[in-house]
Amino acid sequence: MSFTFQEWQARAAEIRVNGNAWIDGVRCPSSDGTTLPTINPMTEQPLAQIAATSTQDVDHAVASARDAFERRLWSGLAPSERRAIMKNIAQTIREHQQELALLDCLEVGKCISEALEDVEESAVLFDWYGELQDKHYDQVAASPDGVQATVSYEPLGVIGAIVPWNYPLHNASVKLAPALAGGNSVVLKPSEESSLSALRLAELCEEAGLPRGVLHVLPGYGHVTGEALGRHPDIDAIGFTGSTEIGKRFLVYAGESNMKPVWLECGGKSPHIVFDDCADLDAAADAVISGVFTNAGQVCSAHSRLLLQDGIAEEFLTLLQKKIKQLIPGHPLNPDTNLGPIVSRSQFEQVIDYLTVGKHEANLLVGGDVGTVGEGSLFVMPTIFTEVEAKHRIFQEEIFGPVLTVTRFQKDMDSVALANNSCYGLAASLWTQRLSRAHRLCDLIQAGTITVNGVDAVSPQTTFGGMKQSGIGRDYGLAGMHKYMALKTRWIHY
Repeated sequence: MSFTFQEWQARAAEIRVNGNAWIDGVRCPSSDGTTLPTINPMTEQPLAQIAATSTQDVDHAVASARDAFERRLWSGLAPSERRAIMKNIAQTIREHQQELALLDCLEVGKCISEALEDVEESAVLFDWYGELQDKHYDQVAASPDGVQATVSYEPLGVIGAIVPWNYPLHNASVKLAPALAGGNSVVLKPSEESSLSALRLAELCEEAGLPRGVLHVLPGYGHVTGEALGRHPDIDAIGFTGSTEIGKRFLVYAGESNMKPVWLECGGKSPHIVFDDCADLDAAADAVISGVFTNAGQVCSAHSRLLLQDGIAEEFLTLLQKKIKQLIPGHPLNPDTNLGPIVSRSQFEQVIDYLTVGKHEANLLVGGDVGTVGEGSLFVMPTIFTEVEAKHRIFQEEIFGPVLTVTRFQKDMDSVALANNSCYGLAASLWTQRLSRAHRLCDLIQAGTITVNGVDAVSPQTTFGGMKQSGIGRDYGLAGMHKYMALKTRWIHY
């Protein structure tokens, strides 16, 4: 889809945003009339006022979702009917690709090229989980004569889903598609910074045939709406993507309420390891740039720790300095832009604090400063620190900005020790031509997904999630659906 900057601006000007909540198939303000502003990070001006939903709104949405579930409006449909509806949702998303991409661009500063990819990836998730509806089988266990033993998957009921701002539409789809595929009703809370595409998605789902009351979207503050979902006695499970700090709170909310399962996809500090036998340093350098600077580094699995074997370190750093010049800060609606603004003033200031820390801890190779593009002042220039040690804060803490740390190593086990020297374990990537090394390190590195001779590979067919404080459970794949379902065993004597 090739439009000029001016054409995208014209389309953006035509967008009419609606910040009201989606409850029981209707757009509505919060019950107490409270709103919050959603800010365009390019201009730092409000796009719209968003309904800041209350605990009363949470009760209303959960009651409607429970009613839809108990009446089996969704789970009671034939698998082929659910399949057709989810496929319709995917097609409807594609038909509204420009609108949905523009909403994410305007609200979080995402580059238009990346936002368009996010929309397609969201559609693929509904396609993939839709196809599972009439191709997913229960189990018949071995049993004695006169007995039939089966194990079946059943929907849990009402799922509470809480998602962050960095991939608004895609993160919503990562939760919604498998939860709906499992036959559940869902109450979704988007981030305060990014509610618009999730709200529009709810409307599109119902237009595509999802029964009324099955899906609700409640924008609002985390300490109000999010906590109310976490503590609600009629929410059967929580699916959360966000920071480790907030993820821990949901474990407390569940423990202090109905002991609902909580599935967490939290922070990361992913290592990117390049060995001296890497066959294509140029491709590896491209992958390093992509792995940490995509979406201005605002990615949970961002490969922000580069580990370089001594033999190729100098050559590789020279390559990086050349390639980093290809990153073009600019207006998110300009197709030539591949580095947009940071999402908010508060996140921008957090990244700046880490730049200050890094300048005291390590050697600044590239960047380390801020920039202004037109009227936008929330730009952080792509930054590389070298001579970074494992004890340094910039090595250990999630920055969530366009900042890469570089640490050298000599032996294979040195790289493993560095890679695992983190409280996180979401993803890792490594470059080598030795198959034995690749298998050995995949066994030893503590991460949910490890990519060899590539970076941050993900697909609906394979699971995604972390070890250690990167989370509990997995998104994508069959596991992404099964976590929103209950296993039931039947013993039938005949």
